Amino acid sequence: MKVLIQRVASASVRVEGRPVAVIDAGLLALVGVTHADSVETARKLAAKTIKLRLFGDEAGLMNKAIGDVGGEVLAVAQFTLYGNTRKGNRPSFTDAARPEQGEEVYEAFVEAVRAAGVPVHTGVFGAHMHVELVNDGPVTILLEG
Repeated sequence: MKVLIQRVASASVRVEGRPVAVIDAGLLALVGVTHADSVETARKLAAKTIKLRLFGDEAGLMNKAIGDVGGEVLAVAQFTLYGNTRKGNRPSFTDAARPEQGEEVYEAFVEAVRAAGVPVHTGVFGAHMHVELVNDGPVTILLEG
């Protein structure tokens, strides 16, 4: 599993021109699932996501987690994180989980963040989405599990 996390000043998702999720300051989490991933993998990476100290303290050091600053998470399923470009110019997505497994693991990630008390919003699994963000920093972290 891969979760690409971006600290954002704001982020939103639109599907067919309609807004489906909007957050202010917080984290945009692009969530990719591979064949070996499970609900347990999702729970572990969700716990890591909400514990990451990516927000500034009074001294300007990254010492605060999402819950410490009252931020939100926008989680977006992103199978293209498993795009393999070692051969040729067209990515292969054979390392990405099938949609049924991908959705189950993605939903487990979302539920684990929510269960920890962090507000979480989502895109629409499997939909063509337009994601907008204002990266804060920029701060971008890749978690793998």
